[in-house]
Amino acid sequence: QVQPVESGGGLVRPGGSLRLSCEASGSIFSAYAMAWYRRARGKGRELVTAITSGGTTKYEDSVKGRFTISRDNAKSTVYLAMNDLEPEDTAVYYCNADERVGPTFRWGQGTQVTVSS
Repeated sequence: QVQPVESGGGLVRPGGSLRLSCEASGSIFSAYAMAWYRRARGKGRELVTAITSGGTTKYEDSVKGRFTISRDNAKSTVYLAMNDLEPEDTAVYYCNADERVGPTFRWGQGTQVTVSS
């Protein structure tokens, strides 16, 4: 069973950058479309960006041009580079399989991103 483990969150000022990592160990990782999700306090979980097994990417409009998703199948790892961060990006970030195309794995703990001056 694949178990994603997210890391790289923290506190950053508006306009700053962070790079999140998600290790999802398991021999089947490379076959899955993966996604980054976030849940802000008091809101539901939203899918932010996704990447297919072949590397095709999609972004939610509010992060387009600021966030970049990538993957390293040899390391069973998905990354999220976040630039020009805004207070509205504050949330717990999770990675998992893309729920729009198939079942998800067990959810990890997520990593907190806080954007504040």
